Amino acid sequence: MAKVSLLGVPTDAQTFEIAIATLLKWAQPPGMRYVSTCPVYTIMTCVDDPAVMAAVSGAAMAAADGMPVVWMQRRRGHPEAERVYGPDVMLALCERGVPAGLGHFLLGGAPGVPQRLAEKLYARFPGLNIAGVHSPPFSDQLDAPDPALVALLNDSGANVIWVGLGSPKQDLWMALYRPLLRAPLLIGVGAAFDMLAGVKRQAPAWMRGIGLEWLFRLAQEPGRLGKRYLVHNPRFVWRVVLEELALRGSRRS
Repeated sequence: MAKVSLLGVPTDAQTFEIAIATLLKWAQPPGMRYVSTCPVYTIMTCVDDPAVMAAVSGAAMAAADGMPVVWMQRRRGHPEAERVYGPDVMLALCERGVPAGLGHFLLGGAPGVPQRLAEKLYARFPGLNIAGVHSPPFSDQLDAPDPALVALLNDSGANVIWVGLGSPKQDLWMALYRPLLRAPLLIGVGAAFDMLAGVKRQAPAWMRGIGLEWLFRLAQEPGRLGKRYLVHNPRFVWRVVLEELALRGSRRS
C-alpha cells in the first residue's frame, strides 16, 4: 500500500488483491485495526468535519471505494491503484476466510437486513462462520459506547466485524469502539449490506467500472442521495483541481 493524500485525507493506493491479502492477515489475532472505505462523499465529509477526518485518518487502511478516488491516486503517481469496493471486499474476505475459519459479525442495516445478508452469504459460501448479526437502533448520536453492544460483539468471538452504518457514521463508530473490541478487524462497508442482501439493486459492472455508479444510485434514491452526489461530487472536482494547481506551483518554486 502507498499513502496518497487527497484533500488532506490519507488514502491507500493499492490493487484489490493486495488489499484482500492484507485484510486476511489483519483478521488474525493479534490486531486492533479498522478499515474505512472511502468514496468521494467520505473524502468531502472529512474535509468538512474534523471528527470524521480524525476517524478516517486513524484507520489502518482508507481504501478507495470510488472510481474518482482511484483516478486521482493514479494521477498522483500510482498507476497500480484499483477500486477496493465494499461489497466485493466482503465477498472476497468471506470466501477466502472459510479455510481459516474466520468468524464474521454483521453489524448494521435495517431490522432484518443483516439476517437476510447472512442467509445469502451462507448459501454462497458453504462452511462460512457467521458469529452473529445485529441491527442497531438508528441514531446519529455517538456520545459513548454501549456496554451491552460491546459485550455482544466480544462474546461472539468474531475475527471481523462488518460495520454497515453508512459513512461517516460507521467511521466515527469504528474510531469510538475500536479500543473496546477484541475482534482483530473492523471494516466499514456502507451500502454493501443492502446490496448483497438484495434489498437494493447494485449498479451494473460496466457503470461501476467507468465511475457512473453514482448516477445509478441517484436514480434509485434521488431524495436521500441528491445532495451527496449533486453537491459533493462537483465540490470534490473543484477542490482537487485547486489542489493540483497548488502542487504544480510548489514543484516549480
